[in-house]
Amino acid sequence: MKKIVSCAALFLFALCGSAQQRQVVNTKDAPKAIGPYSQAIKVQGMVFASGQIPLDSVTGQVVGSDCATQTDRVLKNLQAVLRASGTDLNNVVKTTIFLKNMSDFAAVNEVYGHYFKASPPARSTVQVVSLPKDVLVEIEAIAIVPVNH
Repeated sequence: MKKIVSCAALFLFALCGSAQQRQVVNTKDAPKAIGPYSQAIKVQGMVFASGQIPLDSVTGQVVGSDCATQTDRVLKNLQAVLRASGTDLNNVVKTTIFLKNMSDFAAVNEVYGHYFKASPPARSTVQVVSLPKDVLVEIEAIAIVPVNH
């Protein structure tokens, strides 16, 4: 039993790595975090991007009043965070979309489809009661980082 525990501990250490391998990702090309969190965390060849909302990266103001316009801005912000992480939308393996109103699902899909054309990632979409700054959509993502980064 002791040997199994030791192997499990080694596996977890190899999988998670040390704290030195955990990298906070920050870019001025996407909105600053509006709370105590990072735009993304890069670890062991993966990027865990925090949810992006439709904020202008310079002014910090909400962009657009309709869900399609807001989704476009959200995905541009997500692109910027991924680029700063050494990857891009083509390497996204999972997204989660948070919608204020599920009736915006079709509008989000239309815009989302322009960004994820071939081999789109796995995805969940949920309706929520409210989002920060009363926006209509938020999207978070998990991506892989190509080996050369």
